[in-house]
Amino acid sequence: MTFGRDFAFIGNQYHLEAFSHDFFPDLLFFNRELNCLVVVELKTGDFKTGYLAQLMTYLRILDDKVKKPHENPSIGIVLCKTADKDFVEYVIQDYAKPMGVATYRMNSDMPKKLREALPDVEELKKLL
Repeated sequence: MTFGRDFAFIGNQYHLEAFSHDFFPDLLFFNRELNCLVVVELKTGDFKTGYLAQLMTYLRILDDKVKKPHENPSIGIVLCKTADKDFVEYVIQDYAKPMGVATYRMNSDMPKKLREALPDVEELKKLL
């Protein structure tokens, strides 16, 4: 299972624990090229600033408890339906850890030609 070039899937709802608090990031990958863990938080709505605090928590715990000594610091990505790019750049500038925010499109929002090129949802379910 991969997430693109040099990404290896580690787990979903990956359990992290710090000071008797449990956390479950949505997706965790390892990028061989960057030699680091990459955590992805999936959000179904608009970007909210609280997502960055959540992601920062995950990155702190990953770097302290999961990352190997030879690996680079972990990277975080918030993937949400919509985000005001200027606002995101404004609020993210004071965070010291490498993080980013990206948006996605629903199948119904894609051009017809692209939708037709993608596999059918039922076909994907059979593969899983």
